[in-house]
Amino acid sequence: MAGGGQFRWRGRGGGKDTDMETVLLDGVRFEPDFDWLLQALHLRPESAHAARVRELAREAQSVARPKALYGVAYIEDRGDDFVIADGVRLTSRVLRVNLEGVHRVFPYVATCGRELDEWSSSLSDLLESFWADAIKEHALRQVISALNSDLAERYQPGPTSAMNPGSLADWPMPEQRPLFALLGDVRRAIGVELKDSFLMVPVKSVSGLRFPNTTSFENCQLCRREGCPGRRAPYDLELYARKYRRAEG
Repeated sequence: MAGGGQFRWRGRGGGKDTDMETVLLDGVRFEPDFDWLLQALHLRPESAHAARVRELAREAQSVARPKALYGVAYIEDRGDDFVIADGVRLTSRVLRVNLEGVHRVFPYVATCGRELDEWSSSLSDLLESFWADAIKEHALRQVISALNSDLAERYQPGPTSAMNPGSLADWPMPEQRPLFALLGDVRRAIGVELKDSFLMVPVKSVSGLRFPNTTSFENCQLCRREGCPGRRAPYDLELYARKYRRAEG
């Protein structure tokens, strides 16, 4: 199991006190994969640029403390385009349909960490700043992997999928607020701040809701954006009409 500790966190959600079980992962060690980084940055291993990227990755490793916070929430009510989990209303038709028959969900926030973000801010060279962004993305991917492994081992939910506020028009960025409300004081726990724009600081952070799902849902299946480097599944033109459209009448 990834390093971390489990604790109880009292927060505010849906206008009432909540006492949701949460898990903090703050002992995940960043282990740079130099081959992955060089491939992601399209650099030849023998180049001078590649040598500098390796140096930067080692610097990052010495300061990085990627973190994640996730919890277990229970579905209390459902409507046509919303669910209520632990007193918090999450509004999305796609999410509502995906949670049909689901009774517990796992809200989460993961981040590369403020330490790594501050390190990258100290770099004045534009090219090195670009490389540092890739290093932070690499650290974020590692802590997400640790989160998913810890969740699977600790709660054994079976096959799961995830949705992320802002990835689909059906679940827009303002839905960050209720998601954060489920988890309590996320900034105090892992240093992630939700701005008035609903963007997160550090930028290399991700929030979402993981849930049991045997059909392997991906946000990408409903996203028309072409050329997305993060695409995990092809766009399915008929999926929304087939599965998520409201019945007429």
